[in-house]
Amino acid sequence: MFNAERTIKELVDRLFIDLAGIDFEVILVNDGSKDKSETICAALAENIKQVKFISLRRNFGEHNAVLCGLNFACGEFSVIMDDDFQNPPAEVPRLLKEIEKGFDVVYAKYNVKRHNLFRNLASRINNSVANLLMDKPGDLYLSSFKIIRGEVVAEIIKYTGPFPYIDGMIIRVTDNIGTVSVNHAERLSGKSNYTLQKLFSLYLNMFINFSIKPLRIFTISGTIIFMAGIFMTAYFIGSKLLFWEIPGWTSTISVILMFSGFQIIFLGLLGEYMGKQYMDQNKTPQWVIKKKYV
Repeated sequence: MFNAERTIKELVDRLFIDLAGIDFEVILVNDGSKDKSETICAALAENIKQVKFISLRRNFGEHNAVLCGLNFACGEFSVIMDDDFQNPPAEVPRLLKEIEKGFDVVYAKYNVKRHNLFRNLASRINNSVANLLMDKPGDLYLSSFKIIRGEVVAEIIKYTGPFPYIDGMIIRVTDNIGTVSVNHAERLSGKSNYTLQKLFSLYLNMFINFSIKPLRIFTISGTIIFMAGIFMTAYFIGSKLLFWEIPGWTSTISVILMFSGFQIIFLGLLGEYMGKQYMDQNKTPQWVIKKKYV
């Protein structure tokens, strides 16, 4: 959760109503909220034995916070959901019923999405890129609302790097994945905390930490450009020998700018890979716990 003081108590209350008859625990992870979320969650954990609470010292990001929560989960299944009621608690039994058919993971597929235009566009880009880079099934929608079998959770939490991407780790562990249609509610309070910068950072994690295909794409592109360069060189030499008129400035500067841009982008990509490795080797923490009630 992040700045969830208006929703979190009601969400927990609703979970105990909608999941009556199911043996479960609630794990609340406070990802550096600036409001009274920590105080409210601490009171919930002290008064309700099924509630665990972990408060992080700063905002580490959604996927880091989720991975932190999974490290404290001990159930047969773990459900990941948001703090804003867009993932209705009443839909959790539907996820549970579907995964009991034998799936390792079941993703919620929204009948009608209630995100704004920007978030819907970002989700489409995320899924398209995941199809390309992570061999994700084309018909699988990677929603944040999902249920994961305990054995898969045990494999996911083995990841020790500082840049987790939960869906990437799931796809790396299993392909036994199902989906189930659920309702997607309007946000009860506040607005999405995903900015363009945060989404860009998330996509870089997906590109670099869980796939080497960007390097392969540049290798193939470089090979194509190299072959094109050979043909262009042969053409220019032939033209010069035959005294053909070759207009020079525009074509020359265009080629230089194109190739220079390609090289700079490729160097930037290599820098991202090296930087992530440096941060990993430097033991950058996935999260830092401020207080916990477990």
